[in-house]
Amino acid sequence: MVTQRSKHVASLTGGEIVEESDLGSIRRLTADNFPILNGLSIKRLLINPGAMRTPHWHANANELTYCVSGTALVSVLDTGSRFASFVVRAGDMFHIDSGSLHHIENIGTDTAEFVITFRSERPEDFGLGAAFGAMTDAVLGNTYDLPASDFAAIRRSTADHALAARDGDPEVPATAYFDDPHKFSVEAMTPPVTSAVGSARTARVQYWPALKDLSMYSLRIREDGMREPHWHPITAEMGYVNKGAARMTVMNPGGELDTWYLRHGDVYFIPRAYPHHIEVFDAPEMHFCIFFDQPTPADIGYRTSISAYSRKVLSATFDTHIDDLPDFPFTKADPLIVNRRNPLDAHAVGER
Repeated sequence: MVTQRSKHVASLTGGEIVEESDLGSIRRLTADNFPILNGLSIKRLLINPGAMRTPHWHANANELTYCVSGTALVSVLDTGSRFASFVVRAGDMFHIDSGSLHHIENIGTDTAEFVITFRSERPEDFGLGAAFGAMTDAVLGNTYDLPASDFAAIRRSTADHALAARDGDPEVPATAYFDDPHKFSVEAMTPPVTSAVGSARTARVQYWPALKDLSMYSLRIREDGMREPHWHPITAEMGYVNKGAARMTVMNPGGELDTWYLRHGDVYFIPRAYPHHIEVFDAPEMHFCIFFDQPTPADIGYRTSISAYSRKVLSATFDTHIDDLPDFPFTKADPLIVNRRNPLDAHAVGER
């Protein structure tokens, strides 16, 4: 049975509005409006040309960001007065440590779009402008060895001014076009997992040492492929639909099943070790950005699970005569993406 509403899925494009104007928009899903989230949350950031996400930091979560479109300058001030600035484009990612000051500035002519994941279901933000508003003119004057009166003209508030317009052209240092440890071009890598019907590019600590407690799969599957049923023993999974459409099924403890459809802009969340699968529905292909709460996600798939046991054990497990069991292929390493040689289940076709 296909679930019309599932606790596992929500719309990010229709999520809570943090800020929205002619400069861009910020929408988010946290545990406050998507209660199943645990250890992860997500934002969608749109920055129009000439605008920026002002300098800020996150108090309780590392950040992992995927650039969907556009060109932006990212700056990061880490502890120890270590500063970096670098340019990101579509298919690039960047990682920001919790507490590190950073900004994102559109330096292109098109809207820049980002999907941002945090290692907390309720991330806490502080803006540099708001932090200035917390201090008096005298305190700021003492900090910078200036008269207190020099700060009287600065507009001050303890409310974060997240999106702001830039005055004039961007200032991009030549060094910003070099590679940087904060940045990883996930779509430029040779996919570690590939088949005739799909691929998975992986941003994980094996390839990107900056990662501490987050990782990401850029998963593409054609309509004649399917993500093998599986589970992740030590990591939760949160996916964003960047392109296409799909159907998912998850098994909850106690045997309850949820099956739902996903379209562009939707987000789903699978708790640790819940079995689930993904298949393309009503689209030629799909592209998911899948985030995990570990630097190296690991999974156990149905293919290898069957190969681990004798047919006698399987016969007893499935309460089926041994001669009636399928001729399961031996699999010592799960393929992750499999061919869909059978059509979508008849009872689900066309249902929404």
